Amino acid sequence: MTVDVLVIGTGISGLTYAIYLGEKNPKLSVLLISKSDLNESNTRYAQGGIAVVSNFNNDSFEKHIADTLKAGAGRCNSEVVKFVIEEGHDRVQELIKWGAQFDKTKENLDLSHEAGHSEKRIVHYQDQTGKQIQEALIAKIKTFPNIQLLERHTLVDLITDHHAKEKFNRCYGAYVISQEEEKILTITSKITVLSTGGAGSLYAHSTNPSIATGDGLGAAYRAKVMMEDLPFVQFHPTALHPKINGNTFLITEAVRGAGAKLLNSKGERFMLNNDPRAELAPRDIVARGIQTEIEKQEEPYVWLDGAKIELKQWKTYFPTIFNTCKKLGIHLPENPIPVVPAAHYFCGGVKVDSNSESKLKGLYAIGECSATGLHGANRLASNSLLESLVFAHRAASHTLESLNENLPDTVFYNAIPKWKGDAYSNSTEIKYLIKYRSELQKIMTKYVGIFKTTRGLKIAEKRIDQLYRIIKNNYNSNKLTNGLCELRNMINIAYLITKQSQERTQNQGVFYNHDYVK
Repeated sequence: MTVDVLVIGTGISGLTYAIYLGEKNPKLSVLLISKSDLNESNTRYAQGGIAVVSNFNNDSFEKHIADTLKAGAGRCNSEVVKFVIEEGHDRVQELIKWGAQFDKTKENLDLSHEAGHSEKRIVHYQDQTGKQIQEALIAKIKTFPNIQLLERHTLVDLITDHHAKEKFNRCYGAYVISQEEEKILTITSKITVLSTGGAGSLYAHSTNPSIATGDGLGAAYRAKVMMEDLPFVQFHPTALHPKINGNTFLITEAVRGAGAKLLNSKGERFMLNNDPRAELAPRDIVARGIQTEIEKQEEPYVWLDGAKIELKQWKTYFPTIFNTCKKLGIHLPENPIPVVPAAHYFCGGVKVDSNSESKLKGLYAIGECSATGLHGANRLASNSLLESLVFAHRAASHTLESLNENLPDTVFYNAIPKWKGDAYSNSTEIKYLIKYRSELQKIMTKYVGIFKTTRGLKIAEKRIDQLYRIIKNNYNSNKLTNGLCELRNMINIAYLITKQSQERTQNQGVFYNHDYVK
């Protein structure tokens, strides 16, 4: 299959990018690859909302910029921060025009407060903002006849000069595997876009869906594309304990913004001892504060006490959380919620420029799989959806210009070889796949999680290398499956995070090595 533009990933980044292309040039052939069905993505699980300056009476671009730079702990690219925040208002208005709905107070948007923000500026829809956005974008994308959708397919590898006879130093598309038939498709394209999210599934507790296995990051790494800031993995302070049907349920930051307090097993409020902003300190500080308390007590969780939030407010603004807790016998606001930190967001990824293009021509990365310079060493709450909107717009505009350049011809793309998988055995079942995935999660959580040590990172590197050799052997001797693709990507990225973590010599933002504490 050959298309003008291949978009891998169908969260807010991929869908928004494709919509911009569809509106600007309806003659382009665009193919969207979804790993699950269109409704399943990291975007869908974003409860809080979009951080954007809407109330210009109390808020300002300058305030939002300052908050972002402060949260990023001195590692943000100030120019990127400036244009993302200044362009964000128009991008959110476009989102509303496309059908996304947000809570309002009379004529104005209802704005909530989250940690690290100096003003109320979070645009939201109850506690289901991501779900609302995802559904609106899906409805919009289906109005474009030139945009094809391919669901339940997983990225295997990017097509680069390594696969081509002529060398243009570009990306020429990707190999993807169908999850149902386990057949590998060769899809060539003039432009390839990674909007594949992060790799939260590397950790035992993650707010991401199980499909967040770093597929785009792994493929980019193997294609020798520059990767940056992967050790900066943000842990959300408050995820429900225990898991529900094997999945970690997020308790949005906005609950603490509404007045909920954190208590240890003795019923003591402990965050005031860590930071004067207490529960509303940036996520890295709150997550470390919670993890420290957990390690000092018998219970593997702390309590989030929302007793001061009125019942009507719970039902109006946090209905999903209210009903989920009720099913578990937690009656809000009377009962506190048991919570633990959970892997939430990758601040680093594929290094891109201000148009979201990587160092490899023709390859763009948008959203969580990219390293734009916006987040620095720690993402400010609800800046991620804003980043996706702004960079999707910039990437689409740049794509339209790039398609006018002198690109390889049709003959070249037709000569790209199909995936060479015929030599594999007929075995479609890789033994112990779940076991190895679980082992990797335990290694990452214990040694490369919220807290690290120099010795622990060395242990992690050794064990990940052992797993890599096992999976490489499986990869070379068995028919390729979706599960094997995922584990291959997870091990690649786990190794890269561990190596980059060893290269860091000081604590910054979400990166914290006990050995660097003075």
